[in-house]
Amino acid sequence: MKAAVFHGADEGVRVEEIPVPHVGRDEVLVKVAACGACHTDLHYIEHGVPTFKDPPLVLGHEASGIVEEVGIDVEHLTAGQRVLIPAVLTCGKCRFCRMGKENICADMKMLGNHFDGAYAEYVCVPAKDVLDLPESIPLAEASIIADALSTPYHAVKNRAQVRAGDSVAVFGCGGVGINAVQLAAAAGAYVIAVDISEQKLEWAKELGAAQTINAHQVDRVSKAIKKMTGGGVDIAMEVIGNPRTIEEAFESVRIGGRMCVVGYTHEKINIVAGKIMFKEMEIVGSLGCPPGEYVPLIRMVEAGKIDVSRLVTHRFSLDDIQGAFDVMKDGCSLRSIVIP
Repeated sequence: MKAAVFHGADEGVRVEEIPVPHVGRDEVLVKVAACGACHTDLHYIEHGVPTFKDPPLVLGHEASGIVEEVGIDVEHLTAGQRVLIPAVLTCGKCRFCRMGKENICADMKMLGNHFDGAYAEYVCVPAKDVLDLPESIPLAEASIIADALSTPYHAVKNRAQVRAGDSVAVFGCGGVGINAVQLAAAAGAYVIAVDISEQKLEWAKELGAAQTINAHQVDRVSKAIKKMTGGGVDIAMEVIGNPRTIEEAFESVRIGGRMCVVGYTHEKINIVAGKIMFKEMEIVGSLGCPPGEYVPLIRMVEAGKIDVSRLVTHRFSLDDIQGAFDVMKDGCSLRSIVIP
């Protein structure tokens, strides 16, 4: 089969022929309909972030497709079934899984990181993890539910705890951030979207943002937000992973408010600890999405609350996968999907 194989930061990604994966007793082979292109892939390819499995490795963790073959112990899935593959697979046995916090599983495995992913014609995954997709949801575009939608869904609902009437500032309107905007607005929040791209801010308005701020056009975003809201937002969500942006997000929160960090960075941040104590501030992190949250999210998509087709701005063949990374780096896409 054809696959985009990562050979390490020095050699990058090459499209080549590799064997179709062998299906284990409790696994399924899925013919990939599409795989979303994510900034996480760029962390491996260009920023030197190591993968858990040493290269060569097939990247791609945001996939949908059709079940091609099932292992002999698999009874709940059949060939021909439309499925979504979550980005992170859980053990179901550790302390965190038993607490209902499977997204921080002590033995989690990530597609395209711990084992071969879905920038390929076929991918093999444990049968227990895949989710049924209704016929009404477009199959290729549904791939972005696996991460670009599920990650902000968990962040908005469970970690930021956005409620109707809350004021929420979302820093970063890329593939994940734009859905934080959309989901917070759907929850009834007054959303302020922050970015440096006018195109992305326009998309944010279309998807529910009440106001937008171009960070390049103000002296300090936090000051602009405080002026706009009379003291700061109830909740700030940082969906970029930039230390300076995280600090600005914190400064934009009102007394007694909450900041939710969704973006990844390995760098340190500078936050005055005294403000956390004196102002009773909350800082929470958010990682991925627990498996149980996918079902209500898929129902939202099925009901038309979220239009996945609108969120996919670019489509590329596997041979043109570099184009998906290029438009992402140029900031001119929301989500690109790679179609084998």
